[in-house]
Amino acid sequence: MATVKIYDQTGADVGEHELVEEIFGIEPNQAVMHDAVVNYLANQRQGTFAAKSRGQVRGGGRKPWRQKGTGRARQGSIRSPQWRGGGVVFAKSPRDFSYSLPKKVRRLALKSAFSAKAQEDAVKLIDKFSFEGPRTKEMLQVLSALGLEGKTLIVLSERDDNVYLSARNLPKVKVLYPHTINTYEILNHDRVLFTVDAMAKIEEVYK
Repeated sequence: MATVKIYDQTGADVGEHELVEEIFGIEPNQAVMHDAVVNYLANQRQGTFAAKSRGQVRGGGRKPWRQKGTGRARQGSIRSPQWRGGGVVFAKSPRDFSYSLPKKVRRLALKSAFSAKAQEDAVKLIDKFSFEGPRTKEMLQVLSALGLEGKTLIVLSERDDNVYLSARNLPKVKVLYPHTINTYEILNHDRVLFTVDAMAKIEEVYK
């Protein structure tokens, strides 16, 4: 069973934690993780696009000229797609792209993502965050002390506005919670930093 070190905000080693094999030690299922990522991205789509077909554009009820004898091509409406101001041929209408995956598939995808990060030695643990107020500079100091470069996902056990606001302005840092964490965000970040309490909740839910 793999173990990871627990650090404090200064980067000092304060202990060790054994990763639960059922969550961080399985063989990552690439197909299931792919399905989860596609599902997440589909659920983020707004689907609010809209265009008018020739039947929805106002006007054009009268035939612009007679069928024969003018020397011009026959036309039935000035709202046909070939006319300026006419309708769109295959007009898009608002739609909902979201769909759901089975619970077992979602859980397996998460465990696969956790295990993939554990295999990459990309899982870090911090005992707790203790900020007196929102300070982006302090967050940068903590991440630097822990050797976290690149895209970092921070997982907290519960909402902490000081931590959230301290990380909000950092483009490569995101804060999530055990009930909002998802396969896409885990795979989309280079490192995952858990607080000890957040790790306990993850183990409680997914073990």
